[in-house]
Amino acid sequence: MTHPTSAPASADTATSGAAALRLTDVTLRLGHDQQQVTALDQVTLAVTPGEFVAVTGPSGSGKSSLLAVAGGLQSPTQGTVHVAGVDLTTLKEHQRTAHRRRHIGYVFQHANLFASLTAREQLLLTAHVAGRLDRETRRRADELLEAVGMSARADHRPDHLSGGERQRVGIARALVLAPEVLLVDEPTSALDRARARDIVDLLAAQTRAHRTATVMVTHDHEILNAADRVLNLRDGRLS
Repeated sequence: MTHPTSAPASADTATSGAAALRLTDVTLRLGHDQQQVTALDQVTLAVTPGEFVAVTGPSGSGKSSLLAVAGGLQSPTQGTVHVAGVDLTTLKEHQRTAHRRRHIGYVFQHANLFASLTAREQLLLTAHVAGRLDRETRRRADELLEAVGMSARADHRPDHLSGGERQRVGIARALVLAPEVLLVDEPTSALDRARARDIVDLLAAQTRAHRTATVMVTHDHEILNAADRVLNLRDGRLS
């Protein structure tokens, strides 16, 4: 695998400098009254530019909720979420959406690709929506598709791709704009061991090359050595 061209601390302390992503005393409660569940319980986390943080934990521990709140897809019950210096909890929904498009890349566990678009068009649409579809971005899209092993499948639509191939396209799409914050949900769940290692190495290389603050949640303990820090989330609490 070729990578396109272009350091550890506690859960609440980033390695150095200002954090690109900072969650402070974040609590998320889901449901109502007697059915209410605490998905996140006073979580504090800071991630600096160029830092790769992995979060592990059992199913139902709150890992996907952590990414949803960090990415502005869900508002916390209390606490603050700063991305690129802006508190997402103070923004209206359309403002959060605009800020997310400018600053956040999101790798979903299920790729969530557009059925009518080819693999390459998935990446170009992301750039177009952000107002950044230029020659350099087109070149980077092609480089990323090559890096995830999808160059030969770039003109195929999702219904002609395997689950692992769709997942790799989703990863390339999240990286195409070299976001300031990258949130990654189980990136290796549909990949074989060799491809999983390559993909995580690519995420780590992109994190450092573009000074991205990356948070990856995973059950896969074989890929944790690529991260600068490994944190554990259990019963909504981060340690």
